[in-house]
Amino acid sequence: MYKRKNPMDYSDCSIRIPVDIISGSWKIWLILEINKGVARPSELYHSIAIAPRRVLTKQLKELELQGIVGKTVYPVLPLRVEYYLTAAGKDLIPILEQLERWGDKHKSAFINVIEGSE
Repeated sequence: MYKRKNPMDYSDCSIRIPVDIISGSWKIWLILEINKGVARPSELYHSIAIAPRRVLTKQLKELELQGIVGKTVYPVLPLRVEYYLTAAGKDLIPILEQLERWGDKHKSAFINVIEGSE
């Protein structure tokens, strides 16, 4: 996993913590899909089919290291893995839902700006 040359100082700005956690191409979608009960890697790959598997796997690992998701590995063959939200991950859900409501409210204006700039 990538390590910053200059580690981020979170002591002066707490907003950096959640922004760093959810800033990844697919992290928000992974969190929301796991919250819906999509727990196995193959299910996550199918539910977010447009994302490369390698990227999803990397971001799942980052979310696990950040304490947002946990992973249960079952000692069976073939190997079975399931992801779940930790308490910190569950605390993110209302925030992400609020972001979604904000997006719904401002979607048309945002789309008009983007389409107008092309």
